[in-house]
Amino acid sequence: MSDAAKPDSADADLVLEYEFDAPPAKVWRAVTVPALRERWLPDCDLAGAEPELSIDGEEVRYRLRDSEPPFRESHVIFRIEPNDAGGTRFRIIQQAGDERTKLPQAANSNCCMMRAA
Repeated sequence: MSDAAKPDSADADLVLEYEFDAPPAKVWRAVTVPALRERWLPDCDLAGAEPELSIDGEEVRYRLRDSEPPFRESHVIFRIEPNDAGGTRFRIIQQAGDERTKLPQAANSNCCMMRAA
């Protein structure tokens, strides 16, 4: 198994890539069957137990929610594809939630402001 962190897209915050000897169907079961997924991604970390998006055998997306305030949300995407060795290339992509969950920006933007005389 190998892993590498690299951007998958401009919106991705964190991308981990692994190579498994197991066939894609077995890895797919591990990320989609609730009893198997619960071992390493518990329901208590999810905003909803059902996936937001699922492309059978290729990609599944879950919404995560922090267990403590301010209860920020993010998304985790699992991408599965066969590799050249007969195993599986497995990507975990974690993306930050919507704009409301990002840190506030400073109010002093140094932008010139028009003033009425």
